[in-house]
Formats: sequence, C-alpha cells, structure tokens
Amino acid sequence: MVRAGGILKLAALIFAFLLAVFLAFQLLEINMDFKLSNVIGKSLPEDEGSTKPVRHKCGLSKACPVGHFAFKMTSGAASVVGPRICLEDKLLMSGVKNNVGRGINIALVNGRTGELNRTQFFDMWAGEVAPLIKFLNEIEDGTVVMMASFDDPSTKLNDEARKLIADLGSTAISNLGFRDNWIFVGGKGIKTKSPFEQHIKNSADTNKFEGWPEVLEMEGCVPQRQD
Repeated sequence: MVRAGGILKLAALIFAFLLAVFLAFQLLEINMDFKLSNVIGKSLPEDEGSTKPVRHKCGLSKACPVGHFAFKMTSGAASVVGPRICLEDKLLMSGVKNNVGRGINIALVNGRTGELNRTQFFDMWAGEVAPLIKFLNEIEDGTVVMMASFDDPSTKLNDEARKLIADLGSTAISNLGFRDNWIFVGGKGIKTKSPFEQHIKNSADTNKFEGWPEVLEMEGCVPQRQD
C-alpha cells in the first residue's frame, strides 16, 4: 500500500511538473507573439484603408486647380436662417459672424490675393436702393463679388441697380423677384457672363417653405486674377 501510495504521489508530481512546464511555454509563446506584434505594428505604416477622407477647402467635393479660389455659399432660408459665404476655407459671411441681413448680402474679395475687402448687406424690403447703388459704383476693377439673398432681395431694386449687378456678370438679376432665392459670384470688369449663379423663383406651387423657395447651395473654383 505504501509503495502504491508513493507511486501515485510521484505520478501526481510528474503530472504537475509537466503541466507547469506546458503552461510556462504557452505563456512564453503568447508573450513573444505580443511583443513581436508590437514591434511589427510600430514599424509598419498605418493601413491605407483606415485613413480619413481628404477634406477640401470650404468642404468642396474636390480640390480646385492651382490659380483658383475655392468657394461655397448658400442663400438664406426663408426669413429665419441667413446666407453663408466661404472662400478659401475662410467664412466671410454668416449668421454666426453676425454680418448678414435681410435683402442682398455682398462680400468683396481681392481678385489677386483672395483677401476679403469688405462685407455689407442691403435691406431691399424696408431699406432704400440708393446705398446699394453707391456701394456697387465704388467697387474696384478686379474685385470678386459674391452675393446671396435673404428673405426678400428685390422689392426696392430699380433698373439702375439691376444693370450694375448685370455688369458684374449676372444674368438672373433682371428676373429677380419678391422673395426669390439667388446666389451669384461675379467680378468688376468681367467681360463675359458669370457661370456661377443660381436662381429659384418664389412660387406657391414649388416653394419648400410657406412663402419662400428652397435654399440654394453652390460651390466652385474662381480663377485668380493674374494681370
């Protein structure tokens, strides 16, 4: 009986020893794999598939070519949310900046440098058209002119003001009516009509809001003046 007990104890010790050795090797293997994976992970570049999508200036869908200014703008939404104008990743006009208002909102930009010269808005419902005409006449050649409507952009417009805006490259200004939505980018001294313009009529049949059409949004690349 003593011998049998001794053999069982010896067998148990051997089993425990082998189990301990096995577990030790397993832990060592795991530890080595972990360290090796850390080394490899640090030495390899990040997975290209996990990189974030490229963000373009003003949130454009694609980058502008060299020699162009990136812009994105929206008209006002009814009489509640003001327009927004961005150029070269700089917010020029918005409700957040507290520099927009009812009527026609205008940002003047240096056509060579892209620097903002001036912003102003003109109330075409309760205001007068004379300040707008004066402002338009004072715009210097080579200036990029960005305009966006908010609420009503046209009630006080007259033929003189419309012609001055048409001379900046607008084609829609002649038909701009009460509570229409309109966004436009032109320039002083432009020789052709601008390709950057959107206009939607105020119509009870198509209006998205009660009494106002839907918001307009436009993005593009304005050629930088080289001369």
